[in-house]
Parts: sequence; C-alpha cells; structure tokens
Amino acid sequence: MKRVAVVGGGVSGLTAAYRLRRLLGADAEITVFEKTTAPGGKLRTAELAGVPYDVGAEAFLVRRPEMLALVRELGLDVVHPTKARAKIHAGGAVTGLPPGTVMGVPASAESVAGVLSEAGRQAVEAEPSLPELRLPGGDVPLGPLLRERFGDELVDRLVDPLLGGVYAGGADGLGLRATMPGLAAALASGAGSLTAAAAAQLPANPSAAPVFGTVPGGLGAVIDRLTTASGAELRTGLPVCEIGRHGTGWRLRIGAAPTAHAPADNTFEADAVVLAVPAPSARRLLADLVPAASAAFGEVELASMAVVALALPPGTALPEASGILIGAGESDASGKPYASKAFTFSSRKWAHYGTGPVLVRGSVGRFGEPGALQFDDVELVRVVRDDLARLTGVTAAPVETLVTRWGGGLPQYGTGHLERVERIEKAVAAVPGLAIAGATLHGVGLPACVATGEAAAQRIAAHLTA
Repeated sequence: MKRVAVVGGGVSGLTAAYRLRRLLGADAEITVFEKTTAPGGKLRTAELAGVPYDVGAEAFLVRRPEMLALVRELGLDVVHPTKARAKIHAGGAVTGLPPGTVMGVPASAESVAGVLSEAGRQAVEAEPSLPELRLPGGDVPLGPLLRERFGDELVDRLVDPLLGGVYAGGADGLGLRATMPGLAAALASGAGSLTAAAAAQLPANPSAAPVFGTVPGGLGAVIDRLTTASGAELRTGLPVCEIGRHGTGWRLRIGAAPTAHAPADNTFEADAVVLAVPAPSARRLLADLVPAASAAFGEVELASMAVVALALPPGTALPEASGILIGAGESDASGKPYASKAFTFSSRKWAHYGTGPVLVRGSVGRFGEPGALQFDDVELVRVVRDDLARLTGVTAAPVETLVTRWGGGLPQYGTGHLERVERIEKAVAAVPGLAIAGATLHGVGLPACVATGEAAAQRIAAHLTA
C-alpha cells in the first residue's frame, strides 16, 4: 500500500489528492494536511444573509480547460455571467470597460477611445508605427514596456486596474511573459507591435462563448467534492513543520512545537509528498531538503487584499453593470480618493443571485500599499461603504457584512518569475517522490492551480508505480 502526504488543502493540493486516487487506486493511503481549520485555500464560500457567497475567488476562466473539466468531472453545474458589462473609474469618470483588449493592451486605438484622452488615444494609434518590437530571450518588465510604447495614460487608467484585480499589483512590478504569455508569444511569432499582438490574441467572435464561469452554490462545493472523491484523510489545524527523508520515503513532523496535544514525536511517514503551499511555507519546508528551490521561493513577493461582502436590503438599486474597477489614485469630484480597487455587483453579475438580499463585494489592497488594510473590520466596512456611496450613490445600510482578509494571498509575477520557477522545478525534479503545486508556479487563476495539482499527481504516481 502506497502512502502519500499532501501538504496544503487548497484547490491545488486537493486536486492532486483527487487525481492521485484515480491514478493509484482505492488501496492508496492519501492524507491531506491543512494548517488552517478548514480546507479550500482561496476558495471559500461563506453564508451571507442566508445565501452561500464566495469571499475568495468567485469565478474561473472557461476558455482555459482545466478547471471547467474538473468541475464537470465532479458532477457540478457551471453557470456563466449575465449580459451586464463591467465598468471602470478612470481619468475621474466611470465608463464602460472597453472590449478589444488583452488585459488592457488594445488591439486598436478605437477600442480604448472612451477611456483615454485624445492625446492618449493618439499615442495608442501611433504605436504600430514605432520601431518593430522584438523581445529579448528572458522576461521584460511589463510596465516600462507599455509606457514606452503607449504612454503612461493607458497603463494608469486601464492596464493597472485590470491587473490589480488579478494580482493586486500593477504593471510596473510584473513581467510580460509571466503575466501575458499569449501576448509575448504573438510578438515572438512576428506581430511587430503590441497592438498587432493584442489583435492576434482576440477571439474571432468575442460574443460566441462565455469567458467566465462559476458554481451556483459557491466554489466551496468544488472543495467538498474533491475532498470526498479523493477519499483522502483530511487533517486540519495541524501545520507541517518539517519534511525530511526517511529511508526510501519521507517523514513529516506535525505541529508548530511539541505540546501535550502534539508531542515531539508527532510524525507521519509517507512514500511520497506533494507540497502545495504558499511561497513562504514552501521556502521554509524546503530550506534543508532542496536549498535551491527554497531560495527561489524566498524571492517571490506577495500582495495582501481583503474582500468586504455586503448584503443590502432586497430591492436595493444597483448600477446597470457587473461591477466597477477603480484605478490607483482615482478620486471623486471633490478630490477624495477611493480606498477600494473594485466592486463586484454580484446580484447583477450572476443570475442565481436574482432574488433575496442584494449582494455586493468590495476589494481592497494593492501590492506595496497596505492603506485601508490596516483598519479593523468595522472601519474597513465603513470605508468601503463610503466608497460605494460616492461611486454609485448606493447608501442602503447592509443587513449583514463580512470581511475576509487574504494576507500575503497573491504572489507577484515580476520580471524573472519564469526563471525563478524554472529553478524551483529543476531542483525539485532531482528529488524522487517530491512534487510541488500551487499559485506560485504557473498562474494565480483556478485553471492554472488545477493544472499544477494534476501535474504533481502525475509525477508522484509515475514515481510510485515505476
């Protein structure tokens, strides 16, 4: 009988456990260790005013197949957003989020004319006539490249708010190949300009298929199904503090320190280990075991954010939009800045929230700018409600609120990230019976996380059945 320890009970780790069950069969003993009191990681469905509501990730890309295929394999329904369009507060005004861009990089000047000034539009129009763009072999800083080709306005008004919704970081701290690989690939294929590269990435018929999906009962259902279907023993509230070789297998030490409830010999032995934890934990656990991988994990910077969920009284009127992104440094007509970086009008965005309380979530927190995250929950709710009122005129008192903080929850894919991940994977590949997964590696979105979990399972299964 094979024993596998999966360290980390988020979607990456639980996907690995589920796929290992399929690969190794019913006799395998799979144990998942999660240091918090509940599995799920960034997938967390809470109850808000009696309604299941996602306070972590709320949707996933369906144009990338891994998450969609997994959800369907688990027997869960997938729903798509309504026709409500997103808006953006840029340049001091709210306007529709322009189509015809790749994370804000425009395929034409006309596509972003409503967001930019005339001078900004002309800068975009002139970009194809600039010297042909050829990328070096490694990654390049995204922000400086975009500013050089398009000017500051496009980055500040459009690209940064969109990236902030994914990474909680702006273009100046991220890498082109790490965050927009399709754009880089189009340039490598001879696009010659960023405008042409963006045009090559856009679907021929943008309205033909939905972009996002979710599970109507909340994405926490994915975690529940993975846990059950994996047949894994789930151990929560007990961190793994050390991983070391033990004969031909592994020994894990469980618990932060020896106590009456977790003595010094509280260990677990396994034939293989999947490590699916955030970068700081991976750095610590691999420090003696795989020093090169540990050092690379230690170079990953992290951003923190918070989700403020508001349940407003039934019938509360919301803007005709799925949500509003807010650029960094944006302020209202009086010059008072906004602390929030985005609002999602869930009751507009998802049809299954069409009755009952009106649900809204505000997002706070950008990389390197703790700002309102330093407030306690009561003050953070007040600040977000004030932003909502000034932005939309919605002043209704919530019937219930919920603050969820994601400290260090989002790895930053800066210049050099791809090389960093290559160092990690190369070092881990030299250690039989060890695999890694998670958002630090190949994308922070759910499909990318699922892909790393499945790849880790394949690696471990191949090792154990060799």
